[in-house]
Amino acid sequence: MAKIFDSIDDELQSWIKEQPMWFVATAPLGADGHVNMSPRGHDSFSVLDSHRVAWVDYTGSGVETIAHIRENGRVCLMFNSFGSRPRIVRLHGRGSVFLPGDATFDKVVSLHPDHPSTRAVITVDVTRISDSCGWGVPIMEMTGERDLLRLQAEKKGADGMSAYRTERNARSIDGLPGFPLDA
Repeated sequence: MAKIFDSIDDELQSWIKEQPMWFVATAPLGADGHVNMSPRGHDSFSVLDSHRVAWVDYTGSGVETIAHIRENGRVCLMFNSFGSRPRIVRLHGRGSVFLPGDATFDKVVSLHPDHPSTRAVITVDVTRISDSCGWGVPIMEMTGERDLLRLQAEKKGADGMSAYRTERNARSIDGLPGFPLDA
């Protein structure tokens, strides 16, 4: 049975920061919509306070997380240890999307290295925090971050990234509005 936490305390925050990869899961309201789960990495995640987290959202091949959060706000983040001590932590909550120029965007982006693929900041007001065993998660070794996202964004340049988002991120796979937020 999962252990439930009242808040993200210092020990949990430290453990979360140690994890090189985490996952975000969202789903549309429609029963025929697609549940989405995306892996995340790089130095992009922040614990803002005991019940609020955020990450710098990079341009990707899809826009499901943004589209689902815009539609209904529901989100679950999962962190798991690939080290010798097994552990899985899930943060359930309500997400919001922020764009360049918004104070929340500026604050969160300033906490992380500059990245040319940055398109938004997503915050989550955490309503449930659980910890489970993770006994089925394999032990794996981190060998490094991929830099392909940065290289692609640098090659395209700011105008190319904007055009890519307009072409590939305007709608989710279920046809929900994606990015930019006025789409």
